[in-house]
Amino acid sequence: MLKLTLYALLSILILPIPLAAQNTSKIAPKREFRGVWVATVSNIDWPSKPGLSVDKQKQELIGLLEQHKANGMNAIVLQVRPAADAFYTKSREPWSQWLMGKQGIAPSPGYDPLAFAIKEAHFRGMELHAWFNPYRATMSPNALIHEDHMTRKRPDLFFTYAGKKQFDPGIPEVREYIVQVILDVVKGYDIDGIHFDDYFYPYPVAGQRINDGATFNKYPNGFTNVNDWRRNNVDLLIKQLDDSIHHYKKHVKFGISPFGIWRNSNEDPEGSATNGLSNYAELFADSRKWVKEGWVDYINPQIYFSFTRKAAPFGTLVDWWSNNTYGRHLYIGQAAYLMNQKMEAAWREPDQIPNQVRYIRNNNRVQGSVYFSSKSFSTVARATGDSLRNDLYKYPALPPQMPWLDDVVPNKPQQLTADAMNDGVHLKWMKPLKAEDDETASGYVIYRFEEGEPIDVLNAKNILKISFEDFTSYIDTGIEKGKRYNYLVTALDRLKNESEPSGPVGILAIQSAVPQ
Repeated sequence: MLKLTLYALLSILILPIPLAAQNTSKIAPKREFRGVWVATVSNIDWPSKPGLSVDKQKQELIGLLEQHKANGMNAIVLQVRPAADAFYTKSREPWSQWLMGKQGIAPSPGYDPLAFAIKEAHFRGMELHAWFNPYRATMSPNALIHEDHMTRKRPDLFFTYAGKKQFDPGIPEVREYIVQVILDVVKGYDIDGIHFDDYFYPYPVAGQRINDGATFNKYPNGFTNVNDWRRNNVDLLIKQLDDSIHHYKKHVKFGISPFGIWRNSNEDPEGSATNGLSNYAELFADSRKWVKEGWVDYINPQIYFSFTRKAAPFGTLVDWWSNNTYGRHLYIGQAAYLMNQKMEAAWREPDQIPNQVRYIRNNNRVQGSVYFSSKSFSTVARATGDSLRNDLYKYPALPPQMPWLDDVVPNKPQQLTADAMNDGVHLKWMKPLKAEDDETASGYVIYRFEEGEPIDVLNAKNILKISFEDFTSYIDTGIEKGKRYNYLVTALDRLKNESEPSGPVGILAIQSAVPQ
């Protein structure tokens, strides 16, 4: 995930969502992707340092999830493979050095960081997208590498660039290996998505050249231009992954977060009115093609620029991407880490990111945001978090639907009941019958209305609880004695299609909320 280096370098049709499934209000949309990147490389976000006890790691992660839930987020993008290593048990690669302090050292038996993160995120109504760096293998020339690391077992699969080892994307065996690494997680974990960031071929470094000539000669694939060949190598991996992920689990989303500029208009008339490094030319990543071909379910360009950034204004790039989504979702990568930084006056304006969110909401072809990165909301972007929690994300939201993956709506929950007890209103229901696609429910949404309020499930302010677990009961402690309430419950499937509501059921509260 690029940070200040990216900033320096820059100096040089959507499918309609049924009305019943969205809120037409731009103030508090019921469907919106609200994600945050949690970077593990170099302990940027989590764990705070290597070698923490399992209890401390869990405590930190729960605290992080609670903070982002309070800020209104509904998705965590967790980095699980920073450098051909792993933050999960079911891996063919060694444990990450950023977990226990040394590559290959396992945490305590029975603890799987990814499985724990998924469970805790789903409990809070948040999706968990597993973030992979497909090609990066080492972060420095003197990295301490475990004997089981692929750079030791198969050094022929890598090239070195600027002192860092990287898988050579032109080797067919490399692409197959990366697909299998990712499928280990798709098959073995209850994730909601697979996510790549912007690292494909390396960002250019002065005086360095990519040493892949021998690979080009051995596997030319009919290409005579090395740049076109490199772009095709990346395309082959993306296409193969799209096919493979959805073959095993239709509901697992595949998304990529490229650098914000596909091509500049001075390079290609179909490019954006910008002037900076481009995915296409410098990184050999034809990011627009992946969307156009339908190889990704969402594109999440890192538009880490202010509205007034001359080389690449935020609004210009949002508009360009929104005109090039080809029926897939567009989530905007936003730079929480730049808030209050000195390099540009715009980032010292407290409303920079809130105004970006408002700009995004005014465009019907943009479905949400992802913020880099988690830690920023505890440091430079604390005020931004306040703006989200108290205003823009005040009400919860469901992730947007993906009808090209699943448009079958689940059946509604059965036999909803409400009982007024001393500790609150106890709600119970039964799982819905199987829908046409054999799904029952993977989560539920609970709505609450005070007496006299219109029964409106399109208005997000009426949502009491979202969970991506299949529990069938809930206790509402946030009630007032003597008030009447109406409740509805809907079922969600794995892709967050929502059923018709069960209910309403009315109840008179006999006890005010239990003090917390």
